[in-house]
Order: sequence, then C-alpha cells, then structure tokens
Amino acid sequence: MKVAMLDPSLFTGRYDDSLCAALAGEGAQVTLLGRPMRATDAIEPQGYRYRPHFFRRSEALRDRLGEGRAFRLAKAAEYGLACALGDMRPLTQADVVHVQWLPLAPADRLMLQRLAGRVALVHTVHNADAYHADAGVQGRGYRALLDRFAALIVHGETTRAALMAQGIDPAGIHVTPHPPMRLAPATLADLAAVPPPLLPRLLFFGTIRPYKGVDVLIDACLSLWRAGRRFELVIAGKPFIDMAPMIDAVTRAGFADRLITDFGFLTEARLDAHMARADMIVFPYRHIDSSGAFLSALHHGKAMVTSDAGMFGQLPEGVATRVPAGDAQALGRALLPLIESAAMTREQGARARAYGETMGSWREMAATTIGIYRRVLEQRT
Repeated sequence: MKVAMLDPSLFTGRYDDSLCAALAGEGAQVTLLGRPMRATDAIEPQGYRYRPHFFRRSEALRDRLGEGRAFRLAKAAEYGLACALGDMRPLTQADVVHVQWLPLAPADRLMLQRLAGRVALVHTVHNADAYHADAGVQGRGYRALLDRFAALIVHGETTRAALMAQGIDPAGIHVTPHPPMRLAPATLADLAAVPPPLLPRLLFFGTIRPYKGVDVLIDACLSLWRAGRRFELVIAGKPFIDMAPMIDAVTRAGFADRLITDFGFLTEARLDAHMARADMIVFPYRHIDSSGAFLSALHHGKAMVTSDAGMFGQLPEGVATRVPAGDAQALGRALLPLIESAAMTREQGARARAYGETMGSWREMAATTIGIYRRVLEQRT
C-alpha cells in the first residue's frame, strides 16, 4: 500500500515522523510531503521517504524576508499556485493521500478538487475548531473541506463529538488515540544553554498563540509573586502574539529576575532541555482538542498543571492538576502547593510518567490507521 502523507508546513513534524515510521514498520510504502527542512527540525526518516514538495521557493527566501508579512504572503502565493497548477503526481501515484494539516483552506480546496476521484482521501482532524478560532483567511472554508474526505481520524471523543455537532456523519469518523511522543533528546550543549533552576521552576513551552493562555499564566504568577511566593517561570518557544505587554507587566512589578524567556523556533533538543530543567510544566490552554506538547512531556516525569479544556478534561485523576480554562486565580491556587512542596511535585510527576507508560503505542496506531485505509479503499472498488 502506497501512502502519501501531507503536512505542507510541517505543523506537527514529530507526530508525522512517528506515524510514518510506524506505518512503514507495518509494511506501508510511505512518503511524507512537507516543506524543506529547517535547522530546528529533527525528522530523520526511518523506513519512509521525505519529500520537500511544498514551499521550496519561499523557504529559500526565509532568511532574507524574515518571518513577517512579506514571508507569509510569499508562502501563501506559492502554496496557492502549487494547489491550483502544481505537480500532483507524488499524490496521485499513491493509493491513499493522508492529510495531516490543511494550511490554507482556499488553496487546499483547489488541491482536493484536483485529487477527487483519483485517490482515496483521509484527513486527521487534530482540532475540530480549525486554528483555534484564530484562522482568518487561513481557515476560511475549512469545514466544507471535511466533506471531501472518505475518512476523518480524530484522537478522542471530544473532537468526534465536535465534528458530529458540525453535521459530520459519525460513520466516517474514526477515533485513534494519540500515543505519547519523545522529542529529540537534549545534548550537553542544550543543557548548558538552559540555566539550572535557582528556585522551583515552572515551564510553558511550544508555540505561543492566543488560545494557549500564556497571559493567564502570567497573571497567576504575578499574583503568587506579589504574595511572596518564590519560584521561576520559563516561557520557551516561538511567539505568535505580542509578548511585550506581559513582560513589561512582570518587570514593572519587580519580578523580572523570576521570568526566563527563550523565544524563537527552538530545536526539539532545546525544548527537551527545558523540560529536563523544569519542576513542573503548565498548559493553561483556553481550548484544545489534543496536545502534542503534553504527550511529548509525559516521559520526563514532571508535575503537570493543565486547564480542563479538551483532552485535559478527560485525564484520569492524579495525572495532572486541572483548573477551569481561563481562570488565573484558580491556576494560582493550583500551582501554590506544588511550588511549596517538592515531595508533592515529585509524586505527581511520577504519576504522569506512569500514565504515559500505559498509553497506546505508535505501532498500535499504525495498525489501526492501515485498517482505516483498507476500509476506504474497499469502498472505492
């Protein structure tokens, strides 16, 4: 069975790499089609092929244009042309085209129109609310695209229910639980670049977007600092919001020495180093279906503090401390006992690690996914 796996912008490279390798291990011939890899990517194909099919020209201009509006416009123009007029043979020569992300819905519609009837189409819906209500033109028309797929894969009942509420036929929705992931391990150089904690350390990591609630976390920490609690907060990742007002608020309050920032597209190994240095990891998300960041952190055995959004609300008791999404006061109250008790932090971290060890494997997910492919192909005959 030939599978063309699509993640044009490599939104979830670690997930893609893990799934493609597992599918290859089950006998599928897999090609992952994305953009040219960057220094921060850690994909090393095992048993499958990687093809930089998208964004080749705009990525070549990235250093010159920077990450601003000009670069985004160049990417959008190139992707639109690729979807409307580009070479579809790497896709149509497969038995199944499995789309992980649809990065620009108006252009994606053109690509799917060209593929209709020529190949089986499967899509993993990582979040039912496309781009977390922050899509703009990028996600306009995304819901209509879902009807073009023979099968939709989701990672939990939260997403399944959300899609059914949008009118999707439940017969076409398949739940495959998301296994834990491991980022590329930190090197000695990565660990040296992340200062050891001087106080109990909280970590927020990953891309920084409005739905992830970093402002809620800052408010909670300011309240605790003002009350005399001593701890550090690290924020590590690429901001897609203006962080200056939040940093200024911390500085004006006199706690700049308690806040450590490491902004930018960080390597997996650098993020792994941050997790190794932290005492607890915080996910104050306003809304989410499933969180790859959470699943990539479990094996570190750190105390987890989350909102109750999406998958977090379904976690077994004791795996994480949960608070109502968007509630800074509740978040502060939840953090306080962990900050004050190293023993409690270690105990909860051990429960998080143990939970990760009981979750499904990528091999199991690959076997289930291949079963979905087969059913879709049978429907075409």
